[in-house]
Amino acid sequence: MTGTLLAGVVLTIGACGSDDDDDHHQPPPPAAQTPKTCQEMAGLTVPASAIGLPTSGAAVTEATVVAASGTGAQAVGEYCRVLGAIRPVDPNAPEIRFQLNLPVNWNNKIMMFGGGGYNGTIPSPAQNVPAGPANQPTPLGRGYATFASDSGHQAGALGSRDGSFGVNDEALRNFAGDALKKTRDTALHLIKARYAVDGPRKAYFAGGSTGGREALAVVQRWPLDWDGAIVLYPAWNAASLDLQIGRITRALALPGAYPNAAERRALFDASLQACDTLDGAQDGLVSNMARCNATFDPATATLNGAPLRCADGLDTGDNCLSDAQILALKVYSTPIHFNYPLGSGETHYPGFNLWGSDLGMANPSPVQATVISLALNLDQPTYPMPATAPYLSVFWDQWVRFFVTRDPNFNSLTLDPENPGAWQARISELTALQDVNKTDLSAFAAKGGKVLMAHGTGDVLVSSRASVLYYERVRDTMGKDLVGKLMRYYEIPGYGHAASTVFNAAWDSLTTLEQWVENGTEPSAQVVADTVGVPGRTRPLCEYPSWPKYNGGDINAAASYSCVKE
Repeated sequence: MTGTLLAGVVLTIGACGSDDDDDHHQPPPPAAQTPKTCQEMAGLTVPASAIGLPTSGAAVTEATVVAASGTGAQAVGEYCRVLGAIRPVDPNAPEIRFQLNLPVNWNNKIMMFGGGGYNGTIPSPAQNVPAGPANQPTPLGRGYATFASDSGHQAGALGSRDGSFGVNDEALRNFAGDALKKTRDTALHLIKARYAVDGPRKAYFAGGSTGGREALAVVQRWPLDWDGAIVLYPAWNAASLDLQIGRITRALALPGAYPNAAERRALFDASLQACDTLDGAQDGLVSNMARCNATFDPATATLNGAPLRCADGLDTGDNCLSDAQILALKVYSTPIHFNYPLGSGETHYPGFNLWGSDLGMANPSPVQATVISLALNLDQPTYPMPATAPYLSVFWDQWVRFFVTRDPNFNSLTLDPENPGAWQARISELTALQDVNKTDLSAFAAKGGKVLMAHGTGDVLVSSRASVLYYERVRDTMGKDLVGKLMRYYEIPGYGHAASTVFNAAWDSLTTLEQWVENGTEPSAQVVADTVGVPGRTRPLCEYPSWPKYNGGDINAAASYSCVKE
Protein backbone atom coordinates (compact mmCIF):
# COMPACT_ATOMS: atom_id res chain seq x y z
CA MET A 1 0.00 0.00 0.00
CA THR A 2 2.89 2.33 0.80
CA GLY A 3 4.24 1.86 -2.73
CA THR A 4 0.86 2.68 -4.19
CA LEU A 5 0.61 5.89 -2.23
CA LEU A 6 4.14 6.90 -3.23
CA ALA A 7 3.33 6.32 -6.88
CA GLY A 8 0.29 8.51 -6.49
CA VAL A 9 2.39 11.30 -4.99
CA VAL A 10 4.87 11.09 -7.85
CA LEU A 11 2.07 11.27 -10.40
CA THR A 12 0.57 14.29 -8.67
CA ILE A 13 3.88 16.13 -8.61
CA GLY A 14 4.45 15.31 -12.26
CA ALA A 15 1.08 16.78 -13.16
CA CYS A 16 2.02 20.10 -11.53
CA GLY A 17 4.98 20.94 -13.73
CA SER A 18 5.79 24.36 -15.09
CA ASP A 19 3.53 26.17 -17.53
CA ASP A 20 6.17 25.62 -20.22
CA ASP A 21 5.45 21.87 -20.13
CA ASP A 22 2.51 21.20 -22.46
CA ASP A 23 2.56 17.40 -22.09
CA HIS A 24 -0.55 17.50 -19.90
CA HIS A 25 -2.44 19.16 -22.74
CA GLN A 26 -1.81 16.24 -25.12
CA PRO A 27 -4.40 13.48 -25.48
CA PRO A 28 -3.46 10.24 -23.74
CA PRO A 29 -1.88 7.55 -25.92
CA PRO A 30 -4.37 5.06 -27.34
CA ALA A 31 -4.94 2.02 -25.22
CA ALA A 32 -3.15 -1.07 -26.47
CA GLN A 33 -5.42 -3.27 -28.52
CA THR A 34 -6.26 -6.66 -27.12
CA PRO A 35 -6.61 -9.59 -29.51
CA LYS A 36 -10.10 -11.02 -29.55
CA THR A 37 -10.88 -14.65 -28.96
CA CYS A 38 -12.84 -16.57 -31.56
CA GLN A 39 -15.90 -16.42 -29.31
CA GLU A 40 -15.55 -12.63 -29.08
CA MET A 41 -15.60 -12.35 -32.88
CA ALA A 42 -19.25 -13.45 -32.92
CA GLY A 43 -21.58 -10.51 -33.29
CA LEU A 44 -18.88 -8.01 -34.26
CA THR A 45 -19.97 -5.30 -36.67
CA VAL A 46 -18.04 -3.45 -39.34
CA PRO A 47 -19.08 0.17 -39.92
CA ALA A 48 -19.79 1.30 -43.46
CA SER A 49 -17.00 3.85 -43.03
CA ALA A 50 -14.45 1.02 -42.85
CA ILE A 51 -15.45 -0.25 -46.29
CA GLY A 52 -14.10 1.55 -49.35
CA LEU A 53 -17.29 1.31 -51.44
CA PRO A 54 -20.88 2.10 -50.40
CA THR A 55 -22.56 -0.47 -48.15
CA SER A 56 -24.75 -0.43 -45.06
CA GLY A 57 -22.00 -2.01 -43.00
CA ALA A 58 -21.32 -5.64 -42.18
CA ALA A 59 -21.75 -8.05 -39.30
CA VAL A 60 -20.36 -11.38 -38.16
CA THR A 61 -23.13 -13.95 -37.90
CA GLU A 62 -21.11 -16.89 -36.62
CA ALA A 63 -17.63 -17.61 -35.22
CA THR A 64 -16.55 -21.18 -34.61
CA VAL A 65 -13.30 -22.76 -33.45
CA VAL A 66 -12.15 -25.44 -35.91
CA ALA A 67 -9.70 -27.96 -34.48
CA ALA A 68 -6.39 -28.78 -36.11
CA SER A 69 -6.58 -31.59 -38.67
CA GLY A 70 -4.62 -33.49 -41.29
CA THR A 71 -1.03 -34.58 -41.52
CA GLY A 72 1.94 -33.69 -43.71
CA ALA A 73 1.17 -31.26 -46.50
CA GLN A 74 -2.53 -31.55 -45.67
CA ALA A 75 -2.08 -30.40 -42.09
CA VAL A 76 -4.11 -27.37 -41.03
CA GLY A 77 -3.72 -25.83 -37.59
CA GLU A 78 -6.56 -24.66 -35.39
CA TYR A 79 -8.44 -21.67 -36.74
CA CYS A 80 -11.50 -19.54 -36.17
CA ARG A 81 -14.11 -19.80 -38.93
CA VAL A 82 -16.01 -16.54 -39.25
CA LEU A 83 -19.19 -16.20 -41.29
CA GLY A 84 -20.80 -12.88 -41.99
CA ALA A 85 -22.73 -10.64 -44.33
CA ILE A 86 -22.17 -7.22 -45.90
CA ARG A 87 -25.42 -5.32 -46.13
CA PRO A 88 -26.34 -3.55 -49.41
CA VAL A 89 -27.33 0.06 -49.89
CA ASP A 90 -30.34 -0.94 -51.99
CA PRO A 91 -32.75 -2.80 -49.67
CA ASN A 92 -33.84 -4.92 -52.63
CA ALA A 93 -30.29 -6.08 -53.38
CA PRO A 94 -29.00 -9.32 -51.85
CA GLU A 95 -26.29 -9.17 -49.22
CA ILE A 96 -22.70 -10.25 -49.74
CA ARG A 97 -22.02 -13.36 -47.69
CA PHE A 98 -18.45 -14.16 -46.76
CA GLN A 99 -16.25 -16.57 -44.85
CA LEU A 100 -13.01 -15.69 -43.12
CA ASN A 101 -10.62 -18.27 -41.65
CA LEU A 102 -8.33 -16.95 -38.91
CA PRO A 103 -5.54 -19.35 -37.91
CA VAL A 104 -4.23 -19.40 -34.35
CA ASN A 105 -0.69 -19.41 -35.73
CA TRP A 106 -1.07 -16.58 -38.23
CA ASN A 107 1.81 -15.90 -40.63
CA ASN A 108 0.79 -12.21 -40.91
CA LYS A 109 -0.36 -12.70 -44.52
CA ILE A 110 -3.77 -12.86 -46.17
CA MET A 111 -5.16 -14.76 -49.16
CA MET A 112 -8.44 -13.97 -50.89
CA PHE A 113 -9.99 -16.53 -53.23
CA GLY A 114 -11.99 -15.75 -56.34
CA GLY A 115 -15.11 -17.57 -57.47
CA GLY A 116 -16.34 -19.23 -60.65
CA GLY A 117 -19.02 -18.72 -63.27
CA TYR A 118 -21.66 -16.35 -61.96
CA ASN A 119 -20.53 -17.12 -58.39
CA GLY A 120 -23.41 -17.25 -55.91
CA THR A 121 -21.70 -19.49 -53.36
CA ILE A 122 -18.74 -18.88 -51.06
CA PRO A 123 -15.60 -20.67 -52.29
CA SER A 124 -13.97 -22.55 -49.44
CA PRO A 125 -11.19 -20.44 -47.91
CA ALA A 126 -9.62 -23.72 -46.78
CA GLN A 127 -8.95 -24.77 -50.37
CA ASN A 128 -5.71 -24.72 -52.32
CA VAL A 129 -4.94 -22.15 -55.00
CA PRO A 130 -6.13 -23.16 -58.50
CA ALA A 131 -4.03 -26.09 -59.76
CA GLY A 132 -2.18 -26.13 -56.43
CA PRO A 133 -0.42 -29.47 -55.84
CA ALA A 134 -1.58 -31.82 -53.09
CA ASN A 135 1.99 -32.27 -51.83
CA GLN A 136 2.25 -28.62 -50.81
CA PRO A 137 0.36 -26.95 -47.93
CA THR A 138 -2.72 -24.91 -48.68
CA PRO A 139 -2.67 -21.20 -47.86
CA LEU A 140 -4.58 -21.88 -44.62
CA GLY A 141 -2.16 -24.70 -43.85
CA ARG A 142 0.71 -22.25 -44.31
CA GLY A 143 -0.83 -19.92 -41.76
CA TYR A 144 -2.58 -17.42 -44.02
CA ALA A 145 -5.77 -15.73 -42.94
CA THR A 146 -8.00 -16.70 -45.87
CA PHE A 147 -11.35 -15.41 -47.06
CA ALA A 148 -13.86 -15.36 -49.92
CA SER A 149 -17.40 -14.24 -50.66
CA ASP A 150 -20.34 -15.19 -52.88
CA SER A 151 -19.84 -11.82 -54.70
CA GLY A 152 -23.18 -10.47 -53.57
CA HIS A 153 -25.93 -12.96 -54.38
CA GLN A 154 -27.01 -16.50 -53.56
CA ALA A 155 -27.29 -18.96 -56.44
CA GLY A 156 -30.32 -21.12 -57.12
CA ALA A 157 -30.58 -24.55 -58.73
CA LEU A 158 -28.30 -23.64 -61.65
CA GLY A 159 -25.43 -22.95 -59.26
CA SER A 160 -22.57 -21.08 -60.90
CA ARG A 161 -24.66 -20.69 -64.08
CA ASP A 162 -27.45 -18.78 -62.30
CA GLY A 163 -27.43 -15.21 -63.59
CA SER A 164 -30.87 -14.20 -62.30
CA PHE A 165 -29.32 -11.69 -59.87
CA GLY A 166 -28.46 -9.52 -62.90
CA VAL A 167 -31.85 -7.78 -62.73
CA ASN A 168 -30.59 -5.78 -59.73
CA ASP A 169 -28.06 -3.01 -60.43
CA GLU A 170 -26.20 -3.23 -57.12
CA ALA A 171 -25.96 -7.02 -57.32
CA LEU A 172 -24.66 -6.71 -60.87
CA ARG A 173 -22.02 -4.16 -59.86
CA ASN A 174 -21.00 -6.37 -56.96
CA PHE A 175 -20.51 -9.34 -59.29
CA ALA A 176 -18.64 -7.21 -61.80
CA GLY A 177 -16.06 -6.36 -59.14
CA ASP A 178 -17.34 -4.14 -56.34
CA ALA A 179 -17.83 -7.10 -53.97
CA LEU A 180 -14.09 -7.74 -54.11
CA LYS A 181 -13.25 -4.43 -52.44
CA LYS A 182 -16.13 -4.67 -49.99
CA THR A 183 -15.14 -8.18 -48.94
CA ARG A 184 -11.45 -7.34 -48.63
CA ASP A 185 -12.07 -4.26 -46.48
CA THR A 186 -14.53 -6.12 -44.25
CA ALA A 187 -12.11 -9.01 -43.79
CA LEU A 188 -9.25 -6.63 -43.02
CA HIS A 189 -11.29 -4.88 -40.32
CA LEU A 190 -12.04 -8.23 -38.67
CA ILE A 191 -8.44 -9.43 -39.02
CA LYS A 192 -7.24 -6.32 -37.20
CA ALA A 193 -9.73 -6.99 -34.41
CA ARG A 194 -8.78 -10.66 -34.09
CA TYR A 195 -5.03 -10.19 -33.98
CA ALA A 196 -4.82 -6.59 -32.66
CA VAL A 197 -2.60 -5.50 -35.56
CA ASP A 198 -2.56 -2.62 -37.99
CA GLY A 199 -2.73 -4.93 -41.00
CA PRO A 200 -1.11 -7.91 -42.74
CA ARG A 201 2.47 -7.98 -43.96
CA LYS A 202 1.53 -9.32 -47.40
CA ALA A 203 -1.74 -9.70 -49.30
CA TYR A 204 -2.38 -12.16 -52.14
CA PHE A 205 -5.31 -13.07 -54.38
CA ALA A 206 -5.84 -16.39 -56.20
CA GLY A 207 -8.52 -17.37 -58.68
CA GLY A 208 -9.39 -19.15 -61.89
CA SER A 209 -11.98 -18.38 -64.60
CA THR A 210 -14.26 -15.74 -63.05
CA GLY A 211 -11.83 -15.87 -60.14
CA GLY A 212 -9.03 -15.14 -62.59
CA ARG A 213 -10.95 -12.11 -63.82
CA GLU A 214 -11.37 -11.07 -60.20
CA ALA A 215 -7.63 -11.46 -59.58
CA LEU A 216 -6.90 -9.11 -62.47
CA ALA A 217 -9.67 -6.76 -61.29
CA VAL A 218 -8.12 -6.22 -57.85
CA VAL A 219 -4.69 -5.62 -59.40
CA GLN A 220 -6.15 -3.09 -61.83
CA ARG A 221 -8.63 -1.29 -59.57
CA TRP A 222 -7.04 -1.44 -56.11
CA PRO A 223 -3.32 -2.01 -56.75
CA LEU A 224 -2.20 -0.68 -53.36
CA ASP A 225 -4.26 -3.30 -51.51
CA TRP A 226 -2.37 -6.27 -52.94
CA ASP A 227 1.15 -7.66 -53.30
CA GLY A 228 0.60 -10.57 -55.66
CA ALA A 229 -1.96 -12.48 -57.70
CA ILE A 230 -2.27 -16.03 -59.03
CA VAL A 231 -4.38 -15.85 -62.19
CA LEU A 232 -5.54 -19.02 -63.96
CA TYR A 233 -7.67 -19.24 -67.15
CA PRO A 234 -9.06 -15.74 -66.53
CA ALA A 235 -12.36 -14.62 -68.05
CA TRP A 236 -11.08 -11.04 -67.89
CA ASN A 237 -13.12 -9.71 -70.84
CA ALA A 238 -16.27 -11.30 -69.45
CA ALA A 239 -18.95 -9.55 -71.49
CA SER A 240 -16.96 -9.87 -74.71
CA LEU A 241 -16.67 -13.59 -73.94
CA ASP A 242 -20.44 -13.69 -73.44
CA LEU A 243 -20.90 -12.33 -76.95
CA GLN A 244 -18.53 -14.95 -78.39
CA ILE A 245 -20.27 -17.81 -76.59
CA GLY A 246 -23.58 -16.45 -77.83
CA ARG A 247 -22.24 -16.72 -81.38
CA ILE A 248 -21.05 -20.27 -80.67
CA THR A 249 -24.33 -21.24 -79.01
CA ARG A 250 -26.36 -20.08 -81.99
CA ALA A 251 -24.09 -22.12 -84.29
CA LEU A 252 -24.46 -25.27 -82.13
CA ALA A 253 -28.23 -24.80 -82.03
CA LEU A 254 -28.59 -25.14 -85.80
CA PRO A 255 -30.05 -28.43 -87.11
CA GLY A 256 -27.47 -31.23 -87.02
CA ALA A 257 -24.70 -29.00 -85.69
CA TYR A 258 -24.27 -30.43 -82.19
CA PRO A 259 -21.71 -33.31 -82.00
CA ASN A 260 -22.38 -36.17 -79.63
CA ALA A 261 -19.77 -37.66 -77.28
CA ALA A 262 -18.56 -40.23 -79.84
CA GLU A 263 -18.19 -37.58 -82.55
CA ARG A 264 -16.20 -35.41 -80.13
CA ARG A 265 -13.89 -38.39 -79.60
CA ALA A 266 -13.47 -38.76 -83.35
CA LEU A 267 -12.42 -35.11 -83.63
CA PHE A 268 -10.03 -35.47 -80.69
CA ASP A 269 -8.39 -38.58 -82.11
CA ALA A 270 -8.07 -37.10 -85.61
CA SER A 271 -6.45 -33.94 -84.27
CA LEU A 272 -4.00 -35.97 -82.18
CA GLN A 273 -3.06 -38.07 -85.20
CA ALA A 274 -2.30 -34.87 -87.08
CA CYS A 275 -0.75 -32.72 -84.34
CA ASP A 276 0.55 -34.87 -81.47
CA THR A 277 4.06 -35.36 -82.85
CA LEU A 278 4.55 -31.71 -83.83
CA ASP A 279 6.47 -31.34 -80.55
CA GLY A 280 8.68 -34.37 -81.31
CA ALA A 281 6.90 -36.75 -78.95
CA GLN A 282 3.84 -38.96 -79.32
CA ASP A 283 2.54 -38.29 -75.84
CA GLY A 284 -1.17 -37.63 -76.27
CA LEU A 285 -0.70 -33.86 -76.05
CA VAL A 286 -0.71 -31.08 -78.62
CA SER A 287 2.14 -28.87 -77.44
CA ASN A 288 2.86 -26.97 -80.67
CA MET A 289 -0.58 -25.40 -80.64
CA ALA A 290 0.16 -22.60 -83.09
CA ARG A 291 1.27 -24.99 -85.82
CA CYS A 292 -1.67 -27.32 -85.20
CA ASN A 293 -4.14 -24.44 -85.52
CA ALA A 294 -2.45 -23.38 -88.76
CA THR A 295 -2.50 -26.82 -90.40
CA PHE A 296 -5.42 -28.86 -89.03
CA ASP A 297 -8.81 -28.62 -90.75
CA PRO A 298 -11.64 -31.00 -89.75
CA ALA A 299 -13.04 -30.72 -93.28
CA THR A 300 -9.90 -32.31 -94.80
CA ALA A 301 -8.47 -34.29 -91.84
CA THR A 302 -8.36 -38.05 -91.64
CA LEU A 303 -9.07 -40.51 -88.84
CA ASN A 304 -7.26 -43.82 -89.07
CA GLY A 305 -6.72 -43.16 -92.77
CA ALA A 306 -10.38 -42.37 -93.57
CA PRO A 307 -11.82 -38.87 -94.04
CA LEU A 308 -13.06 -37.26 -90.83
CA ARG A 309 -15.77 -35.55 -92.87
CA CYS A 310 -18.75 -37.83 -93.42
CA ALA A 311 -19.58 -38.86 -96.98
CA ASP A 312 -21.36 -36.01 -98.77
CA GLY A 313 -21.21 -34.03 -95.51
CA LEU A 314 -24.19 -35.90 -94.08
CA ASP A 315 -24.38 -37.20 -90.51
CA THR A 316 -23.82 -40.89 -91.21
CA GLY A 317 -22.31 -42.16 -87.94
CA ASP A 318 -20.22 -41.59 -84.85
CA ASN A 319 -16.81 -41.86 -86.55
CA CYS A 320 -17.17 -38.81 -88.77
CA LEU A 321 -18.42 -35.23 -88.72
CA SER A 322 -21.15 -33.71 -90.85
CA ASP A 323 -20.80 -30.40 -92.65
CA ALA A 324 -23.18 -28.83 -90.12
CA GLN A 325 -20.93 -29.95 -87.26
CA ILE A 326 -17.76 -28.82 -89.03
CA LEU A 327 -19.31 -25.40 -89.65
CA ALA A 328 -20.19 -25.05 -85.96
CA LEU A 329 -16.65 -26.08 -84.96
CA LYS A 330 -15.20 -23.46 -87.28
CA VAL A 331 -17.38 -20.80 -85.64
CA TYR A 332 -16.11 -22.04 -82.26
CA SER A 333 -12.46 -21.87 -83.34
CA THR A 334 -12.57 -18.42 -84.98
CA PRO A 335 -12.93 -14.93 -83.46
CA ILE A 336 -16.02 -12.80 -83.21
CA HIS A 337 -15.54 -9.25 -84.46
CA PHE A 338 -17.82 -6.58 -83.09
CA ASN A 339 -19.37 -4.43 -85.78
CA TYR A 340 -20.35 -1.75 -83.28
CA PRO A 341 -18.51 0.15 -80.53
CA LEU A 342 -18.35 -1.40 -77.07
CA GLY A 343 -18.08 0.60 -73.87
CA SER A 344 -15.00 -1.40 -72.88
CA GLY A 345 -13.25 -0.64 -76.15
CA GLU A 346 -12.96 -4.31 -77.07
CA THR A 347 -13.21 -5.02 -80.80
CA HIS A 348 -13.24 -8.83 -80.83
CA TYR A 349 -12.94 -12.02 -78.80
CA PRO A 350 -10.57 -14.76 -80.04
CA GLY A 351 -11.50 -18.23 -81.17
CA PHE A 352 -10.79 -21.37 -79.15
CA ASN A 353 -8.16 -24.10 -79.47
CA LEU A 354 -10.39 -27.09 -80.27
CA TRP A 355 -7.88 -29.44 -81.86
CA GLY A 356 -6.55 -31.82 -79.21
CA SER A 357 -9.03 -30.43 -76.67
CA ASP A 358 -11.68 -32.44 -74.84
CA LEU A 359 -15.13 -31.20 -75.82
CA GLY A 360 -16.76 -33.73 -73.51
CA MET A 361 -15.89 -37.29 -74.53
CA ALA A 362 -16.69 -40.51 -72.71
CA ASN A 363 -14.01 -41.42 -70.20
CA PRO A 364 -14.14 -43.67 -67.08
CA SER A 365 -12.21 -41.17 -64.97
CA PRO A 366 -14.28 -39.61 -62.15
CA VAL A 367 -12.93 -36.22 -63.26
CA GLN A 368 -14.57 -36.58 -66.67
CA ALA A 369 -18.07 -35.75 -65.43
CA THR A 370 -16.78 -32.29 -64.53
CA VAL A 371 -15.02 -31.97 -67.88
CA ILE A 372 -18.20 -32.86 -69.77
CA SER A 373 -20.34 -30.42 -67.76
CA LEU A 374 -17.89 -27.56 -68.43
CA ALA A 375 -17.66 -28.39 -72.14
CA LEU A 376 -20.46 -29.37 -74.55
CA ASN A 377 -22.35 -31.27 -71.87
CA LEU A 378 -25.24 -33.56 -72.81
CA ASP A 379 -27.83 -31.71 -74.91
CA GLN A 380 -28.03 -29.33 -77.83
CA PRO A 381 -28.88 -25.66 -77.13
CA THR A 382 -32.53 -24.83 -77.76
CA TYR A 383 -35.34 -22.70 -76.37
CA PRO A 384 -36.07 -22.95 -73.49
CA MET A 385 -32.39 -23.59 -72.72
CA PRO A 386 -31.90 -27.02 -71.07
CA ALA A 387 -29.83 -27.12 -67.89
CA THR A 388 -27.88 -29.95 -69.58
CA ALA A 389 -26.93 -27.79 -72.59
CA PRO A 390 -23.27 -26.70 -72.89
CA TYR A 391 -22.10 -24.65 -69.92
CA LEU A 392 -21.36 -21.73 -72.22
CA SER A 393 -24.86 -21.88 -73.72
CA VAL A 394 -26.59 -21.75 -70.35
CA PHE A 395 -24.25 -18.90 -69.42
CA TRP A 396 -25.25 -16.96 -72.55
CA ASP A 397 -28.93 -17.63 -71.98
CA GLN A 398 -28.77 -16.29 -68.43
CA TRP A 399 -26.76 -13.22 -69.49
CA VAL A 400 -29.24 -12.31 -72.22
CA ARG A 401 -32.33 -12.86 -70.09
CA PHE A 402 -31.17 -11.22 -66.86
CA PHE A 403 -28.27 -8.88 -67.70
CA VAL A 404 -29.23 -7.58 -71.15
CA THR A 405 -32.99 -7.73 -71.64
CA ARG A 406 -34.02 -8.34 -68.02
CA ASP A 407 -36.86 -10.38 -69.45
CA PRO A 408 -36.87 -13.95 -68.05
CA ASN A 409 -38.99 -15.15 -70.98
CA PHE A 410 -36.70 -13.78 -73.71
CA ASN A 411 -35.42 -16.33 -76.24
CA SER A 412 -31.64 -15.84 -76.09
CA LEU A 413 -31.15 -17.65 -79.41
CA THR A 414 -32.88 -14.76 -81.19
CA LEU A 415 -30.29 -12.20 -80.07
CA ASP A 416 -27.50 -11.94 -82.64
CA PRO A 417 -24.33 -10.86 -80.76
CA GLU A 418 -22.82 -9.52 -83.98
CA ASN A 419 -25.91 -7.46 -84.84
CA PRO A 420 -27.81 -6.91 -81.56
CA GLY A 421 -30.11 -4.19 -82.88
CA ALA A 422 -32.12 -2.55 -80.10
CA TRP A 423 -29.92 -4.19 -77.46
CA GLN A 424 -26.66 -2.68 -78.71
CA ALA A 425 -26.53 0.18 -76.18
CA ARG A 426 -27.24 -2.11 -73.23
CA ILE A 427 -24.59 -4.60 -74.37
CA SER A 428 -22.07 -1.79 -74.74
CA GLU A 429 -22.88 -0.62 -71.21
CA LEU A 430 -22.37 -4.13 -69.82
CA THR A 431 -18.98 -4.50 -71.47
CA ALA A 432 -17.82 -1.28 -69.80
CA LEU A 433 -18.87 -2.79 -66.48
CA GLN A 434 -17.70 -6.38 -66.94
CA ASP A 435 -14.60 -6.32 -69.16
CA VAL A 436 -11.58 -5.92 -66.87
CA ASN A 437 -9.09 -4.74 -69.48
CA LYS A 438 -6.89 -2.03 -67.99
CA THR A 439 -3.32 -2.65 -69.15
CA ASP A 440 -1.39 0.05 -67.29
CA LEU A 441 -0.36 -1.79 -64.12
CA SER A 442 2.34 0.71 -63.18
CA ALA A 443 0.87 1.48 -59.74
CA PHE A 444 0.91 -2.21 -58.87
CA ALA A 445 4.41 -2.61 -60.27
CA ALA A 446 5.68 0.43 -58.34
CA LYS A 447 4.81 -1.19 -55.02
CA GLY A 448 6.55 -4.42 -56.03
CA GLY A 449 3.42 -6.36 -56.99
CA LYS A 450 3.72 -9.57 -59.04
CA VAL A 451 1.33 -11.56 -61.25
CA LEU A 452 1.63 -15.24 -62.15
CA MET A 453 -0.82 -16.12 -64.93
CA ALA A 454 -1.34 -19.49 -66.62
CA HIS A 455 -3.86 -20.99 -69.03
CA GLY A 456 -4.38 -24.44 -70.49
CA THR A 457 -4.40 -24.59 -74.28
CA GLY A 458 -7.18 -27.19 -74.06
CA ASP A 459 -9.66 -24.81 -72.39
CA VAL A 460 -12.96 -24.79 -74.33
CA LEU A 461 -14.84 -22.48 -71.93
CA VAL A 462 -12.44 -19.51 -71.71
CA SER A 463 -10.01 -19.19 -74.62
CA SER A 464 -6.29 -19.20 -73.82
CA ARG A 465 -5.91 -16.91 -76.83
CA ALA A 466 -7.69 -14.23 -74.78
CA SER A 467 -5.01 -14.56 -72.09
CA VAL A 468 -2.38 -14.10 -74.80
CA LEU A 469 -4.25 -10.99 -75.95
CA TYR A 470 -4.23 -9.46 -72.48
CA TYR A 471 -0.60 -10.34 -71.77
CA GLU A 472 0.57 -8.86 -75.08
CA ARG A 473 -1.41 -5.67 -74.44
CA VAL A 474 0.18 -5.25 -71.00
CA ARG A 475 3.60 -5.80 -72.56
CA ASP A 476 2.87 -3.26 -75.28
CA THR A 477 1.61 -0.71 -72.75
CA MET A 478 4.34 -1.08 -70.15
CA GLY A 479 7.29 -2.32 -72.15
CA LYS A 480 8.94 -5.72 -72.16
CA ASP A 481 11.51 -4.94 -69.45
CA LEU A 482 9.02 -3.64 -66.89
CA VAL A 483 6.54 -6.43 -67.58
CA GLY A 484 9.34 -8.92 -66.99
CA LYS A 485 9.67 -7.57 -63.46
CA LEU A 486 5.91 -7.70 -62.90
CA MET A 487 4.29 -10.59 -64.72
CA ARG A 488 4.76 -14.10 -66.05
CA TYR A 489 2.36 -15.88 -68.41
CA TYR A 490 2.56 -19.62 -69.04
CA GLU A 491 0.58 -21.95 -71.31
CA ILE A 492 -0.08 -25.57 -70.31
CA PRO A 493 -0.61 -28.00 -73.22
CA GLY A 494 -3.62 -30.28 -72.82
CA TYR A 495 -4.96 -28.61 -69.69
CA GLY A 496 -8.65 -27.81 -69.89
CA HIS A 497 -10.85 -25.54 -67.81
CA ALA A 498 -10.22 -26.25 -64.10
CA ALA A 499 -10.10 -30.02 -64.69
CA SER A 500 -8.79 -32.31 -67.40
CA THR A 501 -8.34 -36.01 -68.11
CA VAL A 502 -5.84 -35.14 -70.87
CA PHE A 503 -3.36 -33.27 -68.64
CA ASN A 504 -4.61 -32.18 -65.22
CA ALA A 505 -2.13 -29.56 -64.09
CA ALA A 506 -0.54 -29.24 -60.65
CA TRP A 507 1.78 -26.26 -60.13
CA ASP A 508 3.16 -24.82 -56.91
CA SER A 509 2.44 -21.25 -57.93
CA LEU A 510 2.05 -19.99 -54.38
CA THR A 511 5.60 -20.84 -53.32
CA THR A 512 6.86 -19.30 -56.56
CA LEU A 513 4.85 -16.13 -55.95
CA GLU A 514 5.96 -15.87 -52.32
CA GLN A 515 9.61 -16.17 -53.28
CA TRP A 516 9.24 -13.58 -56.03
CA VAL A 517 7.35 -11.03 -53.94
CA GLU A 518 9.06 -11.55 -50.60
CA ASN A 519 12.61 -12.52 -51.58
CA GLY A 520 13.00 -11.05 -55.04
CA THR A 521 13.62 -14.52 -56.52
CA GLU A 522 12.36 -14.47 -60.10
CA PRO A 523 10.51 -17.56 -61.38
CA SER A 524 12.77 -19.96 -63.24
CA ALA A 525 12.63 -23.58 -64.38
CA GLN A 526 8.98 -23.99 -63.42
CA VAL A 527 7.57 -27.51 -63.69
CA VAL A 528 3.94 -28.60 -64.00
CA ALA A 529 2.75 -32.12 -63.17
CA ASP A 530 -0.14 -34.20 -64.50
CA THR A 531 -2.39 -35.75 -61.85
CA VAL A 532 -4.98 -37.53 -64.05
CA GLY A 533 -4.03 -38.12 -67.72
CA VAL A 534 -0.71 -39.83 -66.95
CA PRO A 535 -0.35 -39.35 -63.20
CA GLY A 536 3.11 -38.21 -62.23
CA ARG A 537 4.36 -37.09 -65.63
CA THR A 538 5.89 -33.63 -65.73
CA ARG A 539 6.52 -30.94 -68.29
CA PRO A 540 8.44 -27.68 -68.16
CA LEU A 541 6.07 -24.78 -67.61
CA CYS A 542 7.00 -22.68 -70.60
CA GLU A 543 6.70 -18.93 -70.57
CA TYR A 544 4.68 -17.66 -73.52
CA PRO A 545 5.30 -17.80 -76.47
CA SER A 546 7.50 -20.85 -75.95
CA TRP A 547 6.24 -24.44 -75.75
CA PRO A 548 7.80 -27.76 -74.58
CA LYS A 549 9.73 -29.59 -77.32
CA TYR A 550 10.88 -33.18 -76.78
CA ASN A 551 14.65 -33.70 -76.87
CA GLY A 552 14.79 -37.43 -76.16
CA GLY A 553 14.84 -39.53 -72.99
CA ASP A 554 11.99 -40.30 -70.60
CA ILE A 555 8.89 -39.06 -72.40
CA ASN A 556 7.17 -38.42 -69.07
CA ALA A 557 9.94 -36.30 -67.52
CA ALA A 558 10.21 -32.51 -67.77
CA ALA A 559 13.98 -32.83 -68.12
CA SER A 560 13.46 -34.41 -71.54
CA TYR A 561 11.91 -31.22 -72.92
CA SER A 562 13.06 -27.68 -73.56
CA CYS A 563 11.01 -24.52 -74.03
CA VAL A 564 11.31 -23.30 -77.61
CA LYS A 565 9.74 -20.57 -79.74
CA GLU A 566 10.22 -22.12 -83.18
